Amino acid sequence: MLVTTLAYPRAGLVGNPSDAYFGRTIAFTFSDFSAQVEMWESPELELLPSRRDHSVFQSIQHLHQDVQQHGYYGGFRLLKATCKRFYDYCAEQGITLDDRNFTLRYRSDIPGRVGLAGSSAIITACLRALMAFFSVQISRHALANLVLSVEQVELVIPAGLQDRVAQAYGGLTYMDFKQSLMEQRGYGEYLALDPRQLPPLYIAYHEMLSEGTEVLHNGLRARFLRGEKPVLAAIARWAELAAETRALLQENVPGAPVPPARLAALHALLNENFDLRASLCDLSQGNLDLVKTARQCGVSAKFAGSGGAIVGFMDSPAALAVLEKAFADTDVRVFCPTLV
Repeated sequence: MLVTTLAYPRAGLVGNPSDAYFGRTIAFTFSDFSAQVEMWESPELELLPSRRDHSVFQSIQHLHQDVQQHGYYGGFRLLKATCKRFYDYCAEQGITLDDRNFTLRYRSDIPGRVGLAGSSAIITACLRALMAFFSVQISRHALANLVLSVEQVELVIPAGLQDRVAQAYGGLTYMDFKQSLMEQRGYGEYLALDPRQLPPLYIAYHEMLSEGTEVLHNGLRARFLRGEKPVLAAIARWAELAAETRALLQENVPGAPVPPARLAALHALLNENFDLRASLCDLSQGNLDLVKTARQCGVSAKFAGSGGAIVGFMDSPAALAVLEKAFADTDVRVFCPTLV
């Protein structure tokens, strides 16, 4: 019995990072990269390392570059924590697992630590494999919560639900994490949007601008808990930006060009999302330059996640060539994402 599962990266389109603070967001998953998990029955339980888990380097410079791109941990610890948390979940739910062992391995080509949710993609794919192997059914909203618990509880990684919900549901998703819903039932309101109502999209990223999500969330969480007024106001505004973007998108005719005035309004909402973050958080010059260069090409630009990758709207697909030319002398990769 061979089980193969996939999960895709996500880009936070608007509203992030209010998802960790009872806000609203819109995000989408795309299939240009993926995390894949393979699992089969075996005499002993074995987790196999991937190329990102290697411990042999060509030189100290190679080691330094690897840490900059991927951090100090590969995906191996994610698999181990996911299996442990899955077992806990089943015990909590009164689910008895078959007395079978397995071998599990993963592959991922999702750029690491650039805010495209590569880690949660590995966890999501791993949980889907475990669910299939043991014939365990988990709802999509519960799956998103379980993925988050792997990171928050097992690995003590600060994060919000946006990435996990987007990857559990797939496609273009509007998420409202209203406090009353979260406290009463443990999950928010998650609505599928029609991706054909989107203007043309691009993503640009630079792996050497990678920054772990904890860099942003640790500082922001502390300021939120202290009740700093600029932070509270920003979180409220990020939530409004998501709601306003959703309302504008729903006015678009699926598959038809977006009227110029509405497109300009959508550009402005995405730009405001980033500008608000930049006014609150210390951002590296490289990340600031990434956004600045993109905007000089006439597109909107904001972080897709914690930093290292940006996302935005284009007036037309032809703008991609302008972006590619602007970043031609850099190591920035630009592409139009293929929405799942």
